[in-house]
Amino acid sequence: MVIRVIRGTPGLPTVGTTDPPRDERATTVMSSESLAAALARVGSPVELLRNLAFPPSTFPVRPEFTNWRSEQRAWLDSCALLDQSHHMTDLFIEGPDALRLLSGLAVNTFAGFGVGRAKQYVAVDPEGFLIGDAILFHLEEELFDLVGHPMVIDWVTFHLERGDVDATAERDDNSAVRASGPPRLYRYELQGPTAAALIEQVTGAPLPEVRFFSMTEFSIAGRRVRGLRHGMAGQPGFELFGPWEDGEAVLAALLAAGEDHGLVRVGAKAYSTANLESGWVPAPMAALFSDHPLMQEYREWLPLAKVGSIGGSHDSADIRDYYLTPFDVGYGKNVRFDHEFVGREALERLAEAPPRTKVTLVWDADDVTAAVGSAYRPGPGAKYIEMPKARYATHHEDVVLQDGRRIGLSLDCGYLANERVMVSLATLENEFAVPGTEVTVVWGEQPVSGKPAVEDHVQVEIRATVAPVPFVDFARESYRGR
Repeated sequence: MVIRVIRGTPGLPTVGTTDPPRDERATTVMSSESLAAALARVGSPVELLRNLAFPPSTFPVRPEFTNWRSEQRAWLDSCALLDQSHHMTDLFIEGPDALRLLSGLAVNTFAGFGVGRAKQYVAVDPEGFLIGDAILFHLEEELFDLVGHPMVIDWVTFHLERGDVDATAERDDNSAVRASGPPRLYRYELQGPTAAALIEQVTGAPLPEVRFFSMTEFSIAGRRVRGLRHGMAGQPGFELFGPWEDGEAVLAALLAAGEDHGLVRVGAKAYSTANLESGWVPAPMAALFSDHPLMQEYREWLPLAKVGSIGGSHDSADIRDYYLTPFDVGYGKNVRFDHEFVGREALERLAEAPPRTKVTLVWDADDVTAAVGSAYRPGPGAKYIEMPKARYATHHEDVVLQDGRRIGLSLDCGYLANERVMVSLATLENEFAVPGTEVTVVWGEQPVSGKPAVEDHVQVEIRATVAPVPFVDFARESYRGR
């Protein structure tokens, strides 16, 4: 077993962590300190993560090429080009035991997962709570690429290091963390109704029949390009990737062909909202604090610098109340009990009657306007609502109420210019997860935490209406009556 970090060792993100903490409660992240040591120092997992000086997300690409409203529109009307080369971490795992390692940590089935396929890879702790998710590419017979936020990648790396595994791993951190040099791969996402025609023009060949989450190969600008049949923001498209040194030529060819198909380059602001339309929950709370011996060992191994902050109106002192299961965030269909994996026994019990369902919440326009407008009146006002993405912690959880009773959690929120609404993804008790149900989202923290992104404010209640996931199908067929 060999693990190699490509071009430097991982450190702290360069975005959002260099400013001094706003007060003495903020936890300064030291890259050499383990999560176990930090927990011993602070005492409470909730206190540690709620005041952690860590940004909500890192998109080290240009924020806007035109403006984020028009860029959101592109994946609905024409074709959007999103640069995914820089904000995710890759873990390349190769060797005879690579498949066994990955299968033993995933809730997913690996039946029929041959070369040229990809899947949403979901991992849980021994008690069945989410560690996180990522995209797993099967590139060659014994070569896999796990791509996503670090939560799952760290979990897999930990097991590779501690186990008797005949495999090697190379880690390529995202561009905000990588010490030097470019990524190993470029990744360009093409999404929208004209994406297929654009690909046919730039390749000079008919678009091949490719199943969803399967790969094919193209020739673009004389370069071999892999393409994953994929969809973001509820729109058809492909994720194109290949060696970094080919990226500039491929991009130039896409931009040239795109002039005939309304191609629009999309920056980080618009890209960060695509999940709200498709229904994917980014960075759900990672279940790291179980008393299980495996998790105790993991906390000793895991640097505090790899752990995300928690934010929002959810204020329980028990860290377990922040945990989510695969069923809470819509991954129930991914869970298969045809193999042994960490957390299987716990998930078998949970699968009998999952108590919550993932939904979209459409926030009341008048209440959102009032919260935003409080910034222009004597304060303190409501917590500032960033546009277009309003999340202000790595793991965001706001309380959802009905008639004053807590019925679920709102997990990720932002503005959709195409629908002209503020929405959030949420998980609610099943009886309240019916479209049309009226609920209330509590926005803001009480007490106010020490995170650098959190200013003095007061909590406000924002009415919301339950809608399906993915929201775009509902919105374009029913919500606006179009």
